[in-house]
Amino acid sequence: MNIIESVTDDAGLAPDARILRTAHDLFYRDGIRATGIDRVIAESGVAKKTFYRYFASKDDLIVAFLEFRHDNWMAWFRDALARHGGTLSALVPALAEWFGGETYRGCAFINSVVEVGGTLPQAVDIARRHKRDMTAAIRTLMPASRTAKADAQALALAVDGAIVAAQFADAPANALKSLARLVRAVRRGASESH
Repeated sequence: MNIIESVTDDAGLAPDARILRTAHDLFYRDGIRATGIDRVIAESGVAKKTFYRYFASKDDLIVAFLEFRHDNWMAWFRDALARHGGTLSALVPALAEWFGGETYRGCAFINSVVEVGGTLPQAVDIARRHKRDMTAAIRTLMPASRTAKADAQALALAVDGAIVAAQFADAPANALKSLARLVRAVRRGASESH
């Protein structure tokens, strides 16, 4: 599952949207440090002057990329959870869609913090907000119990672990099986704590 469709025919997009979509694809696929501004400009088909009209620096583009990715990933995540039943059981099949996509490169936020978090505090702030919002989405799947908040936080941490494990594995099946096992344990524990 491709969270944001690849930019191949974006002639109808406004220049700032073309730049952002191109940067998204390149930053997510190849990494932020490995992607220079000249490459983003060339692949988005805009003039250098146009690029700098919208983005004063690479840091500004990185922040815009992370905001764009957050909004689109969260919309996809909520939709995928709903499509798979809107209960705790939806978590694993929703993530399986993403992990199985040919464009899957792990978590853009974890990757970005590793690459630029030390020099771009806004990247860390956006990543923290993303993880809070992901946890909140998971919380909506939880049955009411006195441990629901803590269980959602634990599952969010397990999701991050599964994301990283799937990123480095030839196939994400083991990461998904482990996550499914944790989901079942949390469901059992939640039903016992009513």
